[in-house]
Amino acid sequence: MSYKSPLLNRHGAVLAGGLDAGVASHYGDPNREQRLLAGYNGLPPTAVVDLSHRGVVTVSGPDRLSWLNTLSSQGVTKLEPRVGTELLLLSLQGRIDYDARVVDDGTTTWLIVETAEAAPLADWLASMKFMLRVEIADVSADWAVLGSVAEVPEWDSLLQWTDPWPHIGAGGYSYAAVDESEHPGLERPWHEYLVPAADLVATVGQRPLAGAWAAEALRIAAWRPRRGAETDEKTIPHELDLLRTAVHLSKGCYKGQETIARVHNLGRPPRRLVFLQLDGSQHTIPAAGSAVYDGERQVGRLTSVAQHYEMGPIGLAVIKRTVDPEAVLMIDDDGEKYVAAQELIVATDAGQVVGRAKGFLRTPH
Repeated sequence: MSYKSPLLNRHGAVLAGGLDAGVASHYGDPNREQRLLAGYNGLPPTAVVDLSHRGVVTVSGPDRLSWLNTLSSQGVTKLEPRVGTELLLLSLQGRIDYDARVVDDGTTTWLIVETAEAAPLADWLASMKFMLRVEIADVSADWAVLGSVAEVPEWDSLLQWTDPWPHIGAGGYSYAAVDESEHPGLERPWHEYLVPAADLVATVGQRPLAGAWAAEALRIAAWRPRRGAETDEKTIPHELDLLRTAVHLSKGCYKGQETIARVHNLGRPPRRLVFLQLDGSQHTIPAAGSAVYDGERQVGRLTSVAQHYEMGPIGLAVIKRTVDPEAVLMIDDDGEKYVAAQELIVATDAGQVVGRAKGFLRTPH
């Protein structure tokens, strides 16, 4: 039986689909929910988001951090308790198999993932245990997740993952085509709280709720890629600017490291993530997955789309790296056409850092 959140009993709740199936897309007024989630007119953010459909996997035991360090793209051996980070588990070809939000409580490492990924991730980790002192469990049924832009003081006792995006982590690298001080992700701090599933309704209490649509609009505006949306079976981290938060370029060997190093040092990613400002004159927005065209040539696909409360219709797309950044693109949703202006996220000259002068690409200060 598929999951349905008890918070769907809130007045006006409309069930979401896709990656957010099981929770509410909105509670009757998506634009107002966005404003309450983001804060507006000088008012602080107040709304929280039901993310109780998320998968949660735990790794316990004294070897947990060193073991995860050997398996993943991220350096977590010295991860301090309650410090949020992100790790990728890659294929031999460097393609993203799993993308996990990571926080440790001092005895257990918690991995928050998309709904469908918890069970296969737990199984894969269990297959990699060998003789190490680690225990893996899929605890998705017992734990729920709540999201918010502002930290909730009343939830200080809960374990909290704070999104490192868009700050460049230790060993990370920026592929963004903007100065770091101007990155739109700075306008969207993001926190996810782990809550016992049985306490979900009581923990939320009477706080205003924002639906998944509101959270997605803010994520897109922050240029934050999402596993299952911006990724496909060919995605490498460089294409999504994930080297900034999810990859440590100086850590030891792990599966997929050769591709990470080769593309970063000597090559360029074949595709790039781009932010799209869609023509707002139409009464509809295109569906995620729609083809993106530069003239007559299909150059990629729309990966995420939302109606933003200030900017109107916006989206993220993954397109060929060689597309002219000045080109006005066309989105084709089953014959319905939408004009879209590009805003660079991943620079067109990203990669190939060995032997070149410093340009758009940045290491941490």
